[in-house]
Amino acid sequence: MFNSLRASLSLLSCRLVSSSPRTLTGACRLLGRMEAAVVRCLPGEPKLSIAFCLDGSHKHMLRDQDETVGKALARISKNIAKGESKAKRSRKNRGQQGGEAAEPTAVKLFYDGDEVPDTSLSSEAWKDGAVLQVGDIQYLVLRNPPTFTTAELPVSLMAGFPVCPKLEVEFGNLQDCEFTWLKETVPNSRPEAADEVPAQDGGWTQVGRDRVHVPSNQDIGCRVKLMCTPKDGSRSGPAKELISVGAVEAGPGMCTFDNRHAYTVRAAEWPAVRVVSYNILADIYAQTELSKTVLYPYCAQYALQLDYRQNLIKKELAGYNADIICLQEVDQDVFVSSLTPALDAFGLDGVFRIKEKQHEGLATFYRRSKFRLLSRHDIMLSEALTSDPVHSDLLERISANSILKDKILQRSTSLQVSVLEDVNTPGRKVCVANTHLYWHPKGGNVRLVQMGVALQHLRRVISEVAPEAPLLLCGDFNSTPNTGVFQLLSEAVVPQDHADWSSSGPEEACSMELPSGFPPLLSACGQPAYTNYVGGFHGCLDYIFIQQDRMQVEQVIPLPSHQEVTTYEALPSVAHPSDHIALVCDLRWNL
Repeated sequence: MFNSLRASLSLLSCRLVSSSPRTLTGACRLLGRMEAAVVRCLPGEPKLSIAFCLDGSHKHMLRDQDETVGKALARISKNIAKGESKAKRSRKNRGQQGGEAAEPTAVKLFYDGDEVPDTSLSSEAWKDGAVLQVGDIQYLVLRNPPTFTTAELPVSLMAGFPVCPKLEVEFGNLQDCEFTWLKETVPNSRPEAADEVPAQDGGWTQVGRDRVHVPSNQDIGCRVKLMCTPKDGSRSGPAKELISVGAVEAGPGMCTFDNRHAYTVRAAEWPAVRVVSYNILADIYAQTELSKTVLYPYCAQYALQLDYRQNLIKKELAGYNADIICLQEVDQDVFVSSLTPALDAFGLDGVFRIKEKQHEGLATFYRRSKFRLLSRHDIMLSEALTSDPVHSDLLERISANSILKDKILQRSTSLQVSVLEDVNTPGRKVCVANTHLYWHPKGGNVRLVQMGVALQHLRRVISEVAPEAPLLLCGDFNSTPNTGVFQLLSEAVVPQDHADWSSSGPEEACSMELPSGFPPLLSACGQPAYTNYVGGFHGCLDYIFIQQDRMQVEQVIPLPSHQEVTTYEALPSVAHPSDHIALVCDLRWNL
């Protein structure tokens, strides 16, 4: 816990550059502009922290909440004396005059003009608006002010693509925070200058005031700077200054999704809901030697880099103005560090389900102005098959073939299930399911069992948690329209003689009639010629399935043209971040 406190403190600005809280107005008039001493003190935590700047040096310490303030002030004085002694020894070692020992620095705490008694408990003494006096310097005490605990800019910046800072605020609200974007007036291309803070004599020009900034072509070659002030309503905290590591680079030109965005400029209006399903290609797969030399040899190496692809993914997703987004192959760090801060800035919250044994998984995002998350019911399909009695019949049939059973149980395939409620019509719910089935071309029987488990689980979730809620089933099913999985979903049953039951050879074959438990579902985006297009394969693997009696298709956003997809031979490419194509449609809720 204390390490995290230190990490948070290291992010604090040393000077209060924003307007003070309303309760401090009188103190500010009396004392004028002064340094800030930031105190973090929470009930239930044994320690409080104190942070301020002295002679350009950042000071911070952790103290017991139940000790007297006199002890805390004495420790501040002692630490300052130690620092001065160390500086004197350093000067002496360099042959400079050390001078006589300095008098101990007087450290006092005042509140409402009166000195706080040394016997007061620290947890009570460090009040908002108190004044800490260190020698002749006075500090305005800010107790638990809005504070950025994380503040970072992306490494890669491209003209025409949104720059979404990663921000986490304590005691504040990101929606209340203030942002000012600036760009260098004179480009500085020296790599060693990336960490320097340029002079303030006209070296920066303001270019934006929003949380997300889109650099223009005129910004190419220039670094950008973000001044952000954490806020909670009218209450402000220490501002943070961020300067990009590198300069803005040129974008790739026309991307495969740019024309699609013409259909999604406006958000869907109630009772319509815009849904996206997209396998975004996990970085752990894109960076393998197999991917570079065998799967995607036609793709420029820089276009397979995560920073580059994330620029494209964030622009693509933001341009769809979606209400629900189901993503597959999401790296865990990408979810935390890239997608969550970016989509949060565009009004969406998200949840993540890691795939066991891998560092990637499933992510579902939803627009918070339209939906709230009621509950989650995620499962690993193989684990549910053996542990949940609802699947006992299916498990018994699979157990007749031990080779197939072992193969199924080795898979870490997951099903992410989120029950969402309409914020404008309480009680109206939707069950959103997101999955990525087993990938092997000869694994049709494994995928049938996985989908059978998924449907039984979804049937029970809806029955117990959200009766009458429509099912929205999205994902990469690794199944073309002629497979058993597609037939199971679209016809509600797959017969025992379907070829997929023996897809992996006679040793792993099984035979059964498998019902879905649902009425026939509709593929909302139909059966495109392909949703996956790589050098050696193309086919329709991705779907958004709906219940026709509860939802209707209002609009399907056209996929990129074949010419756009093959401009750089196949996918991914410099103009497209994944080997899959996003499915996007507007669904109308039957009222």
